[in-house]
Amino acid sequence: MKVFRGFHHPGIAPACALTIGNFDGVHRGHQAMLALLRGEAAQRGVPSCALTFEPHPRDYFAGVTHNAALAPARIATLRDKLADLQRCGIDQVVVLPFDARLAGLSPQAFIDEVLVRGLGARYVLVGDDFRFGAKRAGDYALLDAAGTEKGFDVARMNSYEVHKLRVSSSAVRAALAEGRMDDAARLLGHPYHISGHVLHGRKLGRELGFKTLNQRFTHWKPAASGIFAVLVHGLDPEPLRGVANLGVRPSLDPGDVNGGRVLLETHCLDWPAALGAEGAYGKIIRVELLHKLHDELKYDSLDALKQGITQDCDAARAWFAGRI
Repeated sequence: MKVFRGFHHPGIAPACALTIGNFDGVHRGHQAMLALLRGEAAQRGVPSCALTFEPHPRDYFAGVTHNAALAPARIATLRDKLADLQRCGIDQVVVLPFDARLAGLSPQAFIDEVLVRGLGARYVLVGDDFRFGAKRAGDYALLDAAGTEKGFDVARMNSYEVHKLRVSSSAVRAALAEGRMDDAARLLGHPYHISGHVLHGRKLGRELGFKTLNQRFTHWKPAASGIFAVLVHGLDPEPLRGVANLGVRPSLDPGDVNGGRVLLETHCLDWPAALGAEGAYGKIIRVELLHKLHDELKYDSLDALKQGITQDCDAARAWFAGRI
């Protein structure tokens, strides 16, 4: 899969079958749409293309209006979004920076500059709630009329449902926020996961006897938070059982080395001896959050924190034992 930041690149396809969206989580509704897109692209002999935005448009408007409540909780990092799109067989992804200029484009200008001249769209597939252009003034009817005029086909896909529940990024966010990890997995089509490089941290975990794998969640507002039983992929031929904290570590000084940023800290219950004490740093791992144990807690001392981690490890082992 080819990935482009913007569409002014010599390697970008001159024509494509296109779908447009934020694709936060690439849930089962997205997957069904992407499968349909691939079929339409094959019929036309052009590559399939997903157009997405970074930052999320609502993140942008939260910033310019100084209203943090507008920003959505983020399900996936950009790395995970791109990996999921690749797994869906998409040929090309174009990531447009969502900025003042893009936010100000009229619907017609968006069609002319982005869809026609920028991407050479021959076919455009959108969801049933698709809106575009400044102030979300563009809708499916306008896009369909433009397609007739400009020479590209337009199609709309109805909502995708699982057990009478409409699959959407909002539904995934709600499941994750409430710790309903099985429901989130049903909506996503796989366990919720976060991937990224293992980074050096304060190394407090090893002082407490619980070495952790540290990953930074780049967005400040993750859809999930708390303590989880997890599986870690990428360090051993078999996934490793563990317990993880996703959040801002309220028991520690917010001015510490991590600067109050959101971290995913994972302790493997059984560390592979072959990996060595320092063998994980720099590796890309995928952590599947399978079961929420509880919300983040603030401990009054490092001894209390150590005791809490011990209890979490015991709870995670018990949960894994119950699955056998």
